[in-house]
Amino acid sequence: MKTISARVLLAGLKDDCEDIPVSAVVTDSRRIQPGCVFVCFPGARVDGHDFAAQAIRGGAAYIVGQHPVEGVPDSRLVRVDSSLHAMVTMGRNYRALFHPTVVGVTGSVGKTTTKEFCYAVFSAFGETLKTEGNQNNEIGCPNTLFRLEDSTRFAVVEMGMSARGEISRLTGAARPDVGIITCIGVSHMETLGSRENIRAAKLELCEGMPENAPLVLNADDPWLASAALPAHVRPVWVGIDSPAAAIRAENIRPQADSISFTIRDEANGCFETTIPAIGRHNIYNALSAYAAGVSAGLDPAGAAAALQNYRTTGMRQHVVKRRGVTVMEDCYNASPDSMRAAFSTLAQLPARRRCALVGDMLELGAVSKQAHAEVGRLAAETGVEVLVCYGPQSRLSAEEARRAGVAQVVWCQTPAEAVGALHRLVQSGDALLAKASRGMKLEDILADFYRLGE
Repeated sequence: MKTISARVLLAGLKDDCEDIPVSAVVTDSRRIQPGCVFVCFPGARVDGHDFAAQAIRGGAAYIVGQHPVEGVPDSRLVRVDSSLHAMVTMGRNYRALFHPTVVGVTGSVGKTTTKEFCYAVFSAFGETLKTEGNQNNEIGCPNTLFRLEDSTRFAVVEMGMSARGEISRLTGAARPDVGIITCIGVSHMETLGSRENIRAAKLELCEGMPENAPLVLNADDPWLASAALPAHVRPVWVGIDSPAAAIRAENIRPQADSISFTIRDEANGCFETTIPAIGRHNIYNALSAYAAGVSAGLDPAGAAAALQNYRTTGMRQHVVKRRGVTVMEDCYNASPDSMRAAFSTLAQLPARRRCALVGDMLELGAVSKQAHAEVGRLAAETGVEVLVCYGPQSRLSAEEARRAGVAQVVWCQTPAEAVGALHRLVQSGDALLAKASRGMKLEDILADFYRLGE
Protein backbone atom coordinates (compact mmCIF):
# COMPACT_ATOMS: atom_id res chain seq x y z
CA MET A 1 0.00 0.00 0.00
CA LYS A 2 1.27 3.45 -0.93
CA THR A 3 1.41 5.82 2.03
CA ILE A 4 -1.70 8.00 2.11
CA SER A 5 -2.89 10.84 4.34
CA ALA A 6 -5.35 9.73 6.99
CA ARG A 7 -7.47 12.74 6.07
CA VAL A 8 -7.78 11.40 2.50
CA LEU A 9 -8.18 7.73 3.38
CA LEU A 10 -10.87 8.34 6.01
CA ALA A 11 -12.79 11.02 4.09
CA GLY A 12 -16.50 10.48 4.61
CA LEU A 13 -15.92 8.53 7.81
CA LYS A 14 -14.33 11.09 10.16
CA ASP A 15 -14.26 14.84 9.55
CA ASP A 16 -11.49 15.86 11.93
CA CYS A 17 -8.67 13.47 10.98
CA GLU A 18 -5.12 14.69 11.30
CA ASP A 19 -3.01 14.93 8.17
CA ILE A 20 -0.77 12.03 9.19
CA PRO A 21 0.57 9.24 6.95
CA VAL A 22 -1.13 5.83 6.90
CA SER A 23 0.88 2.90 5.57
CA ALA A 24 -1.60 0.01 5.89
CA VAL A 25 -5.19 -0.96 6.60
CA VAL A 26 -5.35 -4.13 8.69
CA THR A 27 -8.15 -6.30 10.05
CA ASP A 28 -5.96 -8.91 11.76
CA SER A 29 -4.50 -7.96 15.16
CA ARG A 30 -1.38 -9.98 14.34
CA ARG A 31 -0.59 -7.53 11.53
CA ILE A 32 -0.82 -4.33 13.54
CA GLN A 33 2.06 -1.99 12.71
CA PRO A 34 2.94 1.66 13.33
CA GLY A 35 1.00 3.98 11.04
CA CYS A 36 -1.79 1.53 10.24
CA VAL A 37 -5.56 1.87 10.42
CA PHE A 38 -6.97 -1.07 12.38
CA VAL A 39 -10.53 -2.06 11.46
CA CYS A 40 -12.57 -3.86 14.11
CA PHE A 41 -15.08 -6.50 13.05
CA PRO A 42 -17.45 -7.96 15.64
CA GLY A 43 -17.72 -11.74 15.44
CA ALA A 44 -19.36 -14.63 17.21
CA ARG A 45 -16.05 -16.03 18.47
CA VAL A 46 -13.58 -13.14 18.12
CA ASP A 47 -14.39 -9.43 18.34
CA GLY A 48 -11.83 -7.12 16.78
CA HIS A 49 -12.81 -4.39 19.24
CA ASP A 50 -11.09 -6.45 21.94
CA PHE A 51 -7.76 -5.74 20.22
CA ALA A 52 -8.28 -2.03 19.56
CA ALA A 53 -6.38 -0.79 22.62
CA GLN A 54 -3.53 -3.14 21.73
CA ALA A 55 -3.49 -1.61 18.24
CA ILE A 56 -3.17 1.89 19.69
CA ARG A 57 -0.25 0.73 21.84
CA GLY A 58 1.28 -0.81 18.71
CA GLY A 59 1.28 2.54 16.94
CA ALA A 60 -1.98 2.40 14.94
CA ALA A 61 -2.90 5.83 13.58
CA TYR A 62 -6.65 5.25 13.87
CA ILE A 63 -9.13 2.61 14.95
CA VAL A 64 -12.27 2.01 12.89
CA GLY A 65 -14.93 0.56 15.16
CA GLN A 66 -18.66 0.29 15.70
CA HIS A 67 -18.63 1.48 19.33
CA PRO A 68 -16.31 3.20 21.82
CA VAL A 69 -13.49 1.08 23.23
CA GLU A 70 -11.71 1.53 26.53
CA GLY A 71 -8.12 2.55 25.91
CA VAL A 72 -8.89 4.18 22.55
CA PRO A 73 -9.12 8.01 22.71
CA ASP A 74 -12.08 9.53 20.88
CA SER A 75 -9.63 11.47 18.72
CA ARG A 76 -8.24 8.18 17.39
CA LEU A 77 -11.56 6.39 16.98
CA VAL A 78 -13.43 6.41 13.67
CA ARG A 79 -16.89 5.35 14.80
CA VAL A 80 -19.04 3.78 12.04
CA ASP A 81 -22.32 1.92 11.73
CA SER A 82 -20.73 -0.83 9.62
CA SER A 83 -17.07 -1.79 9.53
CA LEU A 84 -17.71 -3.52 6.20
CA HIS A 85 -19.03 -0.34 4.62
CA ALA A 86 -16.12 1.59 6.12
CA MET A 87 -13.67 -0.79 4.42
CA VAL A 88 -15.33 -0.14 1.07
CA THR A 89 -15.22 3.63 1.64
CA MET A 90 -11.49 3.49 2.38
CA GLY A 91 -10.97 1.30 -0.68
CA ARG A 92 -12.80 3.88 -2.80
CA ASN A 93 -10.73 6.74 -1.38
CA TYR A 94 -7.46 4.91 -2.01
CA ARG A 95 -8.50 3.79 -5.51
CA ALA A 96 -9.10 7.45 -6.46
CA LEU A 97 -5.33 8.10 -6.27
CA PHE A 98 -4.60 5.82 -9.23
CA HIS A 99 -5.54 5.54 -12.89
CA PRO A 100 -5.18 1.95 -14.05
CA THR A 101 -7.56 0.26 -16.46
CA VAL A 102 -9.85 -1.69 -14.13
CA VAL A 103 -11.80 -4.79 -15.16
CA GLY A 104 -14.70 -5.71 -12.86
CA VAL A 105 -15.77 -9.37 -12.92
CA THR A 106 -18.96 -10.81 -11.45
CA GLY A 107 -21.53 -13.52 -12.21
CA SER A 108 -23.08 -16.59 -10.61
CA VAL A 109 -20.46 -19.06 -11.87
CA GLY A 110 -16.97 -18.71 -13.27
CA LYS A 111 -15.95 -15.40 -11.67
CA THR A 112 -12.59 -16.57 -10.38
CA THR A 113 -11.69 -18.55 -13.48
CA THR A 114 -12.62 -15.61 -15.71
CA LYS A 115 -10.56 -13.33 -13.47
CA GLU A 116 -7.56 -15.63 -13.95
CA PHE A 117 -8.06 -15.66 -17.73
CA CYS A 118 -8.21 -11.85 -17.62
CA TYR A 119 -4.98 -11.80 -15.64
CA ALA A 120 -3.35 -14.01 -18.28
CA VAL A 121 -4.41 -11.57 -21.01
CA PHE A 122 -3.72 -8.23 -19.35
CA SER A 123 -0.45 -9.22 -17.67
CA ALA A 124 0.97 -9.92 -21.14
CA PHE A 125 0.70 -6.17 -21.80
CA GLY A 126 1.78 -4.59 -18.53
CA GLU A 127 1.90 -4.75 -14.75
CA THR A 128 -1.41 -6.22 -13.61
CA LEU A 129 -3.03 -6.48 -10.20
CA LYS A 130 -5.66 -9.14 -9.57
CA THR A 131 -7.92 -10.27 -6.76
CA GLU A 132 -6.08 -13.03 -4.92
CA GLY A 133 -7.98 -16.27 -4.40
CA ASN A 134 -11.65 -15.60 -3.80
CA GLN A 135 -11.25 -12.28 -1.94
CA ASN A 136 -14.27 -10.76 -3.65
CA ASN A 137 -16.38 -9.42 -0.76
CA GLU A 138 -16.54 -6.17 1.22
CA ILE A 139 -13.26 -6.99 2.94
CA GLY A 140 -11.41 -8.70 0.10
CA CYS A 141 -12.25 -6.17 -2.60
CA PRO A 142 -10.92 -3.15 -0.66
CA ASN A 143 -7.83 -5.17 0.28
CA THR A 144 -7.24 -5.71 -3.43
CA LEU A 145 -7.57 -1.98 -4.09
CA PHE A 146 -5.11 -1.23 -1.27
CA ARG A 147 -2.47 -3.10 -3.33
CA LEU A 148 -2.63 -0.58 -6.18
CA GLU A 149 0.65 1.21 -6.91
CA ASP A 150 1.69 3.97 -9.30
CA SER A 151 3.18 1.28 -11.57
CA THR A 152 -0.08 -0.70 -11.85
CA ARG A 153 -1.30 -0.50 -15.44
CA PHE A 154 -4.24 -2.93 -15.18
CA ALA A 155 -6.32 -4.30 -12.32
CA VAL A 156 -8.73 -7.24 -12.48
CA VAL A 157 -11.17 -7.04 -9.58
CA GLU A 158 -13.58 -9.87 -8.79
CA MET A 159 -16.85 -8.94 -7.09
CA GLY A 160 -19.14 -11.37 -5.31
CA MET A 161 -22.31 -10.88 -3.32
CA SER A 162 -24.87 -12.60 -1.14
CA ALA A 163 -27.46 -9.80 -1.07
CA ARG A 164 -28.64 -6.78 -3.03
CA GLY A 165 -26.52 -3.66 -2.69
CA GLU A 166 -23.17 -5.38 -2.12
CA ILE A 167 -21.93 -5.20 -5.70
CA SER A 168 -23.25 -1.63 -5.89
CA ARG A 169 -20.89 -0.68 -3.07
CA LEU A 170 -17.95 -2.64 -4.49
CA THR A 171 -18.25 -1.26 -8.01
CA GLY A 172 -18.53 2.25 -6.59
CA ALA A 173 -15.13 1.70 -4.99
CA ALA A 174 -13.40 -0.12 -7.86
CA ARG A 175 -14.88 2.04 -10.67
CA PRO A 176 -14.38 -0.50 -13.49
CA ASP A 177 -13.54 0.69 -16.98
CA VAL A 178 -14.65 -2.68 -18.36
CA GLY A 179 -17.22 -5.04 -16.85
CA ILE A 180 -17.83 -8.78 -17.21
CA ILE A 181 -20.93 -10.70 -16.08
CA THR A 182 -20.29 -14.40 -16.66
CA CYS A 183 -23.81 -15.83 -16.26
CA ILE A 184 -26.93 -15.77 -14.10
CA GLY A 185 -27.41 -18.95 -12.07
CA VAL A 186 -29.19 -19.94 -8.87
CA SER A 187 -26.42 -19.42 -6.32
CA HIS A 188 -27.76 -17.36 -3.39
CA MET A 189 -31.34 -18.24 -4.29
CA GLU A 190 -31.87 -18.76 -0.56
CA THR A 191 -31.31 -15.05 0.17
CA LEU A 192 -32.36 -13.42 -3.10
CA GLY A 193 -35.42 -15.54 -3.88
CA SER A 194 -35.43 -15.51 -7.70
CA ARG A 195 -33.15 -15.41 -10.71
CA GLU A 196 -34.62 -12.04 -11.59
CA ASN A 197 -33.31 -10.73 -8.28
CA ILE A 198 -29.96 -12.41 -8.81
CA ARG A 199 -29.67 -10.80 -12.23
CA ALA A 200 -30.56 -7.38 -10.81
CA ALA A 201 -27.87 -7.81 -8.15
CA LYS A 202 -25.21 -8.72 -10.74
CA LEU A 203 -26.19 -5.79 -12.95
CA GLU A 204 -25.31 -3.46 -10.08
CA LEU A 205 -21.80 -3.79 -11.53
CA CYS A 206 -22.82 -1.19 -14.13
CA GLU A 207 -23.41 1.48 -11.48
CA GLY A 208 -19.68 2.08 -11.08
CA MET A 209 -18.89 2.09 -14.80
CA PRO A 210 -18.46 5.28 -16.87
CA GLU A 211 -20.44 6.36 -19.93
CA ASN A 212 -20.06 4.00 -22.92
CA ALA A 213 -18.03 1.50 -20.90
CA PRO A 214 -17.91 -1.99 -22.45
CA LEU A 215 -19.86 -4.68 -20.58
CA VAL A 216 -18.94 -8.22 -21.65
CA LEU A 217 -21.90 -10.62 -21.55
CA ASN A 218 -22.55 -14.25 -22.47
CA ALA A 219 -25.02 -14.24 -25.37
CA ASP A 220 -25.77 -17.95 -24.80
CA ASP A 221 -27.11 -17.24 -21.29
CA PRO A 222 -30.86 -16.58 -21.67
CA TRP A 223 -31.00 -14.52 -18.48
CA LEU A 224 -28.33 -12.16 -19.77
CA ALA A 225 -29.61 -12.16 -23.34
CA SER A 226 -33.02 -10.97 -22.12
CA ALA A 227 -31.71 -8.42 -19.61
CA ALA A 228 -32.67 -4.76 -19.77
CA LEU A 229 -29.22 -3.18 -19.66
CA PRO A 230 -28.46 0.33 -18.38
CA ALA A 231 -28.23 2.82 -21.26
CA HIS A 232 -24.79 4.08 -20.27
CA VAL A 233 -22.96 0.76 -20.87
CA ARG A 234 -22.04 -0.75 -24.23
CA PRO A 235 -22.73 -4.51 -24.40
CA VAL A 236 -20.07 -6.78 -25.93
CA TRP A 237 -21.64 -10.17 -26.57
CA VAL A 238 -19.57 -13.38 -26.57
CA GLY A 239 -20.75 -16.92 -27.18
CA ILE A 240 -20.61 -20.19 -29.03
CA ASP A 241 -24.16 -20.74 -30.32
CA SER A 242 -25.93 -17.38 -30.35
CA PRO A 243 -25.88 -15.40 -33.62
CA ALA A 244 -25.95 -12.26 -31.45
CA ALA A 245 -22.39 -12.91 -30.28
CA ALA A 246 -19.95 -10.50 -31.91
CA ILE A 247 -17.07 -12.57 -30.52
CA ARG A 248 -17.54 -16.32 -30.99
CA ALA A 249 -15.66 -19.57 -30.54
CA GLU A 250 -15.64 -21.79 -33.65
CA ASN A 251 -13.87 -24.97 -34.77
CA ILE A 252 -13.60 -26.18 -31.15
CA ARG A 253 -11.05 -29.01 -30.77
CA PRO A 254 -10.86 -30.57 -27.28
CA GLN A 255 -7.67 -32.35 -26.24
CA ALA A 256 -6.93 -34.36 -23.11
CA ASP A 257 -5.90 -31.33 -21.04
CA SER A 258 -6.62 -28.33 -23.27
CA ILE A 259 -8.96 -26.89 -25.88
CA SER A 260 -8.04 -25.28 -29.18
CA PHE A 261 -10.52 -23.09 -31.03
CA THR A 262 -10.88 -20.16 -33.38
CA ILE A 263 -11.94 -16.78 -32.01
CA ARG A 264 -14.08 -15.07 -34.63
CA ASP A 265 -14.19 -11.39 -33.74
CA GLU A 266 -16.48 -9.43 -36.06
CA ALA A 267 -14.49 -6.24 -35.48
CA ASN A 268 -10.96 -7.62 -35.63
CA GLY A 269 -10.86 -10.92 -37.54
CA CYS A 270 -10.07 -14.52 -36.62
CA PHE A 271 -7.41 -15.80 -34.24
CA GLU A 272 -6.37 -19.31 -33.25
CA THR A 273 -5.88 -20.00 -29.56
CA THR A 274 -5.38 -22.87 -27.13
CA ILE A 275 -6.35 -22.73 -23.48
CA PRO A 276 -4.82 -25.07 -20.86
CA ALA A 277 -8.25 -26.01 -19.48
CA ILE A 278 -11.07 -28.35 -20.43
CA GLY A 279 -14.82 -27.95 -20.57
CA ARG A 280 -17.14 -25.82 -22.67
CA HIS A 281 -17.65 -23.40 -19.77
CA ASN A 282 -13.97 -22.47 -19.89
CA ILE A 283 -14.36 -21.39 -23.51
CA TYR A 284 -16.88 -18.79 -22.33
CA ASN A 285 -14.50 -17.67 -19.58
CA ALA A 286 -11.65 -17.31 -22.09
CA LEU A 287 -13.84 -15.46 -24.61
CA SER A 288 -14.88 -13.00 -21.89
CA ALA A 289 -11.26 -12.29 -21.02
CA TYR A 290 -10.33 -11.80 -24.68
CA ALA A 291 -13.33 -9.49 -25.17
CA ALA A 292 -12.39 -7.45 -22.09
CA GLY A 293 -8.84 -7.09 -23.40
CA VAL A 294 -9.71 -5.92 -26.90
CA SER A 295 -12.45 -3.65 -25.51
CA ALA A 296 -9.76 -2.02 -23.37
CA GLY A 297 -7.61 -1.42 -26.45
CA LEU A 298 -5.24 -4.40 -26.31
CA ASP A 299 -3.93 -5.96 -29.52
CA PRO A 300 -6.42 -8.72 -30.51
CA ALA A 301 -3.81 -11.22 -31.74
CA GLY A 302 -1.75 -10.72 -28.58
CA ALA A 303 -4.82 -11.07 -26.36
CA ALA A 304 -5.82 -14.33 -28.07
CA ALA A 305 -2.31 -15.73 -27.74
CA ALA A 306 -2.07 -14.74 -24.07
CA LEU A 307 -5.01 -16.98 -23.14
CA GLN A 308 -2.60 -19.91 -23.15
CA ASN A 309 -0.92 -18.39 -20.06
CA TYR A 310 -3.98 -19.13 -17.92
CA ARG A 311 -3.31 -21.09 -14.74
CA THR A 312 -5.94 -22.66 -12.52
CA THR A 313 -6.07 -21.68 -8.83
CA GLY A 314 -6.98 -23.35 -5.58
CA MET A 315 -9.34 -26.32 -5.80
CA ARG A 316 -11.03 -25.42 -9.08
CA GLN A 317 -10.87 -28.15 -11.71
CA HIS A 318 -7.37 -29.05 -10.63
CA VAL A 319 -6.58 -32.30 -12.45
CA VAL A 320 -4.08 -34.58 -10.69
CA LYS A 321 -3.00 -38.22 -10.95
CA ARG A 322 -3.32 -40.22 -7.72
CA ARG A 323 -3.31 -44.02 -7.26
CA GLY A 324 -3.47 -44.34 -11.03
CA VAL A 325 -6.73 -42.34 -11.00
CA THR A 326 -7.21 -39.08 -12.91
CA VAL A 327 -8.83 -36.85 -10.27
CA MET A 328 -10.54 -33.57 -11.07
CA GLU A 329 -10.41 -31.72 -7.75
CA ASP A 330 -13.20 -29.15 -7.93
CA CYS A 331 -13.87 -28.75 -4.22
CA TYR A 332 -14.06 -24.99 -3.88
CA ASN A 333 -17.73 -24.39 -4.58
CA ALA A 334 -20.78 -25.85 -6.28
CA SER A 335 -24.06 -24.77 -7.80
CA PRO A 336 -26.36 -26.47 -10.30
CA ASP A 337 -24.67 -24.60 -13.15
CA SER A 338 -21.11 -25.38 -12.12
CA MET A 339 -22.06 -28.99 -11.31
CA ARG A 340 -23.43 -29.36 -14.84
CA ALA A 341 -20.23 -27.91 -16.29
CA ALA A 342 -18.10 -30.22 -14.15
CA PHE A 343 -19.92 -33.37 -15.28
CA SER A 344 -19.60 -32.22 -18.89
CA THR A 345 -15.85 -31.86 -18.35
CA LEU A 346 -15.65 -35.29 -16.70
CA ALA A 347 -17.18 -36.78 -19.84
CA GLN A 348 -14.20 -35.49 -21.84
CA LEU A 349 -11.54 -37.10 -19.64
CA PRO A 350 -10.07 -40.28 -21.12
CA ALA A 351 -10.66 -43.08 -18.63
CA ARG A 352 -11.59 -46.72 -18.20
CA ARG A 353 -14.57 -45.69 -16.08
CA ARG A 354 -15.96 -42.36 -14.90
CA CYS A 355 -16.62 -41.90 -11.20
CA ALA A 356 -17.81 -38.98 -9.07
CA LEU A 357 -17.74 -37.90 -5.46
CA VAL A 358 -20.42 -35.26 -4.95
CA GLY A 359 -21.55 -33.43 -1.84
CA ASP A 360 -24.24 -30.97 -0.85
CA MET A 361 -24.73 -27.69 -2.71
CA LEU A 362 -25.54 -25.02 -0.14
CA GLU A 363 -27.59 -21.79 -0.16
CA LEU A 364 -30.04 -22.97 -2.84
CA GLY A 365 -33.22 -22.38 -0.85
CA ALA A 366 -36.42 -23.55 -2.53
CA VAL A 367 -34.64 -25.12 -5.52
CA SER A 368 -32.37 -27.34 -3.40
CA LYS A 369 -34.35 -30.59 -3.71
CA GLN A 370 -34.73 -30.24 -7.45
CA ALA A 371 -31.07 -29.32 -7.89
CA HIS A 372 -29.75 -32.27 -5.90
CA ALA A 373 -31.97 -34.70 -7.77
CA GLU A 374 -30.66 -33.23 -11.01
CA VAL A 375 -27.11 -34.18 -9.97
CA GLY A 376 -28.13 -37.84 -9.98
CA ARG A 377 -29.57 -37.50 -13.48
CA LEU A 378 -26.44 -35.67 -14.65
CA ALA A 379 -24.30 -38.54 -13.42
CA ALA A 380 -26.34 -41.02 -15.45
CA GLU A 381 -26.34 -38.85 -18.57
CA THR A 382 -22.55 -38.42 -18.34
CA GLY A 383 -21.98 -42.16 -18.18
CA VAL A 384 -20.81 -42.22 -14.56
CA GLU A 385 -20.51 -45.80 -13.33
CA VAL A 386 -19.57 -45.08 -9.69
CA LEU A 387 -21.26 -42.28 -7.74
CA VAL A 388 -20.39 -41.55 -4.10
CA CYS A 389 -22.71 -38.99 -2.48
CA TYR A 390 -21.88 -37.31 0.83
CA GLY A 391 -24.14 -35.10 2.92
CA PRO A 392 -27.82 -35.01 3.90
CA GLN A 393 -29.06 -33.21 0.79
CA SER A 394 -27.03 -35.44 -1.51
CA ARG A 395 -29.18 -38.38 -0.53
CA LEU A 396 -31.57 -37.10 -3.21
CA SER A 397 -28.72 -37.27 -5.74
CA ALA A 398 -28.09 -40.90 -4.82
CA GLU A 399 -31.76 -41.86 -5.05
CA GLU A 400 -32.18 -40.21 -8.47
CA ALA A 401 -28.93 -41.76 -9.76
CA ARG A 402 -30.16 -45.24 -8.87
CA ARG A 403 -33.45 -44.59 -10.66
CA ALA A 404 -31.55 -43.27 -13.69
CA GLY A 405 -29.43 -46.42 -13.94
CA VAL A 406 -26.01 -45.53 -12.49
CA ALA A 407 -24.36 -48.90 -11.82
CA GLN A 408 -22.88 -48.30 -8.36
CA VAL A 409 -24.27 -45.64 -6.04
CA VAL A 410 -23.32 -45.10 -2.39
CA TRP A 411 -24.77 -42.48 -0.07
CA CYS A 412 -22.52 -41.60 2.88
CA GLN A 413 -23.35 -39.70 6.05
CA THR A 414 -19.78 -39.22 7.29
CA PRO A 415 -16.43 -38.37 5.67
CA ALA A 416 -15.04 -41.73 6.81
CA GLU A 417 -17.81 -43.56 4.96
CA ALA A 418 -17.05 -41.56 1.81
CA VAL A 419 -13.33 -42.35 2.05
CA GLY A 420 -14.11 -46.04 2.47
CA ALA A 421 -16.44 -46.05 -0.52
CA LEU A 422 -13.85 -44.40 -2.75
CA HIS A 423 -11.15 -46.81 -1.58
CA ARG A 424 -13.43 -49.78 -2.29
CA LEU A 425 -14.88 -48.72 -5.63
CA VAL A 426 -12.50 -46.39 -7.52
CA GLN A 427 -9.71 -48.20 -9.37
CA SER A 428 -6.57 -47.42 -11.34
CA GLY A 429 -7.46 -46.18 -14.80
CA ASP A 430 -10.65 -44.44 -13.64
CA ALA A 431 -11.40 -40.73 -13.75
CA LEU A 432 -12.89 -39.19 -10.61
CA LEU A 433 -14.72 -35.87 -10.25
CA ALA A 434 -14.93 -34.42 -6.71
CA LYS A 435 -17.34 -31.50 -6.36
CA ALA A 436 -19.45 -29.90 -3.62
CA SER A 437 -19.89 -26.61 -1.82
CA ARG A 438 -16.85 -25.44 0.12
CA GLY A 439 -18.45 -26.22 3.46
CA MET A 440 -18.48 -29.97 2.69
CA LYS A 441 -14.64 -30.07 2.75
CA LEU A 442 -14.27 -32.71 0.07
CA GLU A 443 -10.55 -31.96 -0.07
CA ASP A 444 -10.19 -33.70 3.31
CA ILE A 445 -11.97 -36.78 1.97
CA LEU A 446 -9.67 -36.82 -1.05
CA ALA A 447 -6.56 -36.43 1.11
CA ASP A 448 -7.55 -39.48 3.18
CA PHE A 449 -8.35 -41.41 -0.01
CA TYR A 450 -4.90 -40.59 -1.40
CA ARG A 451 -3.18 -41.68 1.82
CA LEU A 452 -4.85 -45.08 1.72
CA GLY A 453 -3.13 -45.71 -1.59
CA GLU A 454 0.38 -44.83 -0.37
